[in-house]
Amino acid sequence: MSAPGLTGAPGPATGRRFAPVGELAGASLALVVIGGIYMAAYAPRRAPLGLPVALACASGALLLANIVLLARTKRFAWDKFFLVGKWALLSYLIAAGLIEFAFVKDRIRGGALVVVTAMLVLFALTVPLLISFTVARYQSDPTDIV
Repeated sequence: MSAPGLTGAPGPATGRRFAPVGELAGASLALVVIGGIYMAAYAPRRAPLGLPVALACASGALLLANIVLLARTKRFAWDKFFLVGKWALLSYLIAAGLIEFAFVKDRIRGGALVVVTAMLVLFALTVPLLISFTVARYQSDPTDIV
């Protein structure tokens, strides 16, 4: 039996249901990728910022909701989550930095660069969250050992 408000498939090792962290992270990531492709399509010309800003805001809202839902999760392999998360975060910060460099090299300036930077930050936070959640949800809960 699952707790109210929790959906998603149960983790095989635990049989418990989790909040839809994976689904929300996937949606957040999709919004950022769409915005990034839109911005890249205009490079080096000036892109209209309405759609990318809206996509970045929606992605940020999904990421924030995801963090809140995940923080409320009890009996979760937090040690594995943070172990995987710190290395995934380092990796994706480097990747986001390289992508940012490409946009700067293409002479993206002003508001467009701010929007691209915000989307890259969202990208660099969402993917490690998704990776580390996926690893941790399949770990046995130490309190389940009898």
